Amino acid sequence: MLSTVLSSVIGLALSILVMSLGWILSKRALSDREKNSPFECGFDPIKSARLPFSLRFFLLAIIFLIFDVEIVLLFPVLVGMSMGFSFNMMFCSFVFLVILLVGLFHEWNEGSLDWAQ
Repeated sequence: MLSTVLSSVIGLALSILVMSLGWILSKRALSDREKNSPFECGFDPIKSARLPFSLRFFLLAIIFLIFDVEIVLLFPVLVGMSMGFSFNMMFCSFVFLVILLVGLFHEWNEGSLDWAQ
């Protein structure tokens, strides 16, 4: 019981020491305006951060993420195929690909993939 209380007190004291040390050291860095200004990849950080954002760029990034996840989810199917053929695995991967193709055709018909009109 005594060792549990002692280790709790030591842990609390150590965490308070680290937090106060971080707070003291962070006060010195607040004086630099350039380090505290946001960096916006080519935008001037002194102006407002609420500049218009391209919705097409956002949709392209979302589609890119979806197809990255698709590759990650299809990789175990390829590994499983090298170990042996399974009709259940083939059927599930086929259904997965059909769902992705239906989503892709929906995006295409909606016009999200058209950059220039």
